Amino acid sequence: MNFRHRSYQSELLDQPDIPFEDIQRNMQELNFINTWLGGHAITLTGVEALVNAQQPITICEIGCGGGDNLVAIQKWCNKKNIPVAFIGIDINPHCIDVASKRSLNNIQLIHGDYKDAQLTKQPDIIFSSLFCHHFSDREMVKQLQWMKSNARLGFFINDLHRHKVAYYSIKVLTRLFSNSYLVKHDAPLSVARGFTKEEWLQFFNFAGIDNYSIEWKWAFRWLIVHKNAGTGNMKPE
Repeated sequence: MNFRHRSYQSELLDQPDIPFEDIQRNMQELNFINTWLGGHAITLTGVEALVNAQQPITICEIGCGGGDNLVAIQKWCNKKNIPVAFIGIDINPHCIDVASKRSLNNIQLIHGDYKDAQLTKQPDIIFSSLFCHHFSDREMVKQLQWMKSNARLGFFINDLHRHKVAYYSIKVLTRLFSNSYLVKHDAPLSVARGFTKEEWLQFFNFAGIDNYSIEWKWAFRWLIVHKNAGTGNMKPE
């Protein structure tokens, strides 16, 4: 495995004919990983960087899956007494169905490609988590531009850092503890499809976007936060 260049091998989860039971097991295990390896904590750090005190906010997640991130955000907002509304977008109808059954208040769920979504209200914050590595470099530039154009306050990204330690660690852990063939196959591949900091800097440059920060987070994640003009200054780290 050459980690100097990202893999473009397709993940099993991107195939259209995966049985719902297998997708559900995959989502359950990913939620466990996000909970215990700090993925949800990174997402909450991204939200905190963009919220304005206790004002009502609308948060949109593209690639929302079963809504686990949104549930974590809702709990955090409830503790902070921040009124929050959600928009969840996912191209997989099974994921939207699972998200619709979660205990989420004031949520609009949209089945479809995020680029085609008809947003009835401009979200204050748009974010993605473990979503970007599914796309090509060119698609990533377009995604950054879409997020910037459609978010009032700004956007953030929580995604994987391509690194050999992350790759072989998750490969061993999923082989030992996972009961999902999707997780066993896609988790290491997701790392191999992830981006380096230098690649993120190039994407933002090509997208013509400044005023952002890039922070490395445990375990081998990037938290990238962009604030729109007038919401505070940031510098790449």
